[in-house]
Amino acid sequence: MRASPASLAFVFPTLALALFLTGCPKRPLIPTPAAPAPVAAPAPPPAPAPTPPPAAVAPAPAPAPAPAPAPAPMPVAPPAPAPTPAPPKEYVANDALKPIQFDFDKAVIRPGDAKLLDASADWLRRNPNNLLLIEGHCDQRGTAEYNLALGERRAKAAMDYLVSKGVSLDRVTIVSFGKERPLCTESTDACYARNRRDQFLTKER
Repeated sequence: MRASPASLAFVFPTLALALFLTGCPKRPLIPTPAAPAPVAAPAPPPAPAPTPPPAAVAPAPAPAPAPAPAPAPMPVAPPAPAPTPAPPKEYVANDALKPIQFDFDKAVIRPGDAKLLDASADWLRRNPNNLLLIEGHCDQRGTAEYNLALGERRAKAAMDYLVSKGVSLDRVTIVSFGKERPLCTESTDACYARNRRDQFLTKER
């Protein structure tokens, strides 16, 4: 059966279109990249706060002027040293003044010893520049305290006698040594008698 020209005219274009569509491979669709979103420009850093003007500082008070230094004291000359007095002369034994003795446990001037004191008083009156020291002594018997008191009584007895013979009291000094300075250390009556005594020493004023 033969087709009519009119139908052919319709079929050929249809086939040609079908072939075109089936003959051309499909091309993959390439996605178009999206344009990047616009990045906002970084904000400028904030401007620094203005520095406040420095506070007004009151000026420090001026230091008080230093006081004027006191004038240096005038050097004082040290006082001249006092002249050193001559050492006092010591009392020494005087051969013109004889010792006297006493009875045991007594402080009474015996007649024989009174004559010795008369001679001593005469010498002292003729030598008024001499001072007198009377030492009272005892023998070894008895306590030290008792003999010190006894020796003092013996020295005072001789002093009173001399003063009664015209010797000035202010020239006389007494001291007691008790039994501490014996002339003899034997335990005999003769030794004891020698130790019971007054001795007389002098020195010039």
